[in-house]
Order: sequence, then structure tokens, then C-alpha cells
Amino acid sequence: MQLIYRGKTKDVYKLDNNQILLKFKDDVTGENGVFDPGANTVGLTIEGAGKSGLKMTKYFYELLNSRGIPTHFIGADLDNVSMTVKEAQVLGKGLEVICRYKAVGSFLRRYAAYCQEGQDLDRFVEVTIKDDERGDPVISEDALAMLGILSKELYQQLKQLTQQICDIVKEELAKKGLELYDIKLEFGYDKATNQLLLIDEISGGNMRVYQQGTYIPPLELEKIFLS
Repeated sequence: MQLIYRGKTKDVYKLDNNQILLKFKDDVTGENGVFDPGANTVGLTIEGAGKSGLKMTKYFYELLNSRGIPTHFIGADLDNVSMTVKEAQVLGKGLEVICRYKAVGSFLRRYAAYCQEGQDLDRFVEVTIKDDERGDPVISEDALAMLGILSKELYQQLKQLTQQICDIVKEELAKKGLELYDIKLEFGYDKATNQLLLIDEISGGNMRVYQQGTYIPPLELEKIFLS
């Protein structure tokens, strides 16, 4: 098993047969010791965060696979805190796709002159470039096409798939009295088939969820949701 990349929250190992092993860590993104799913730096380490994230990821990926949504998920080993996935090529040099149901986080910081905190948003989708040095800037549909990163046709496919996935996540959370405010996803191409796939994780570490107006931290979210 060959280590090919050490990420902020996961280490990546190459396996045989176009497969990858993701080893989840207890590091989470944030700043100054405060968790923030939109941050591009590791802000703190929370014991049990890796297993908690994997439990939720396993739940959602198994659900999405059963709904016929293309993902990279093959299986998970909770004892080893790892997940086996299809090897995928990221979009461009790495993109993140955010779906927003409420005005919070970086959206609120950018547009506070025009909206209020917690204001409803209609499945607003935006794409950011994974670039720590430049603060993960937002990139428009036109810029993605002009720079040869994503065609407009592929952007629309990505947007529709994002909204479909996020609506499923939102509906599942709502069954436990939880409200999804925003969520960050990643996509790539299956190296074996070139199919567009959902990749990375779906957990408390990449979403903001509230219960009766109160923000629920990742580990608490997993306990409430999977109880």
C-alpha cells in the first residue's frame, strides 16, 4: 500500500485495481481553534472526528449508491477508520462545489450588505478552486469554461447532480429534526470509465447543520443523526 498524499483530514493510499484507500484523521478544518467547514486550513484536532466522519460518510454513500447516483464509494472499515474508493481524477487541479440553503459562512461575509444571516437560499450552487495560497477563490461558470476547466455543459451536469445529492442529504437530516444550511462536495472522473463521480466524504466536517436555530458541531451531529 503506497502513500501518495497527506491531506488536511485524510491520508491517501494507492491500492491495486484502480482503487484508493482513504485513511480518516482527527484533524478538522477551521481557524484559531474554531471549526469551520469552509476553511482551507486545519484549525484543530478533535478526538474521534475521523471515525465520526467516516460513519456519516458510509451512511450517505450507501444511500446514494442505492439511489443510482454515481459515487467513488466501494466500502468502509470503521475499525481501521478507512474507506476504499474508486480511483478518480479531480476536476481541474481540484474544485469544491458548495450548495447553500441559508446565508451563512463565506456567503454571508461576501454579501452581508444584501442579505441577513440565515436568510433562505434556493439550493444556491457555487464552485471554488482548491488553492490554499489564494484562499480558495470562487470561480464563475464563464471563467471555468474560458479557462478550460469545465465546459458549460459539464457545469450544468455538475450543478444538477450537486442539487440532487444535497436534497437527499437535507431530507435525511430533516428526519432527525436537523436542518442543513450548507454543504461542500467534491467530484472527479472515474479513472477506469471517465464517469463523473461524487468523491471525498459527506460528513459533519463538510456541512453546517442546525437544530432549532442552534449550530450542531460535527461529533454531536453524528451522534444525533445516527442514533
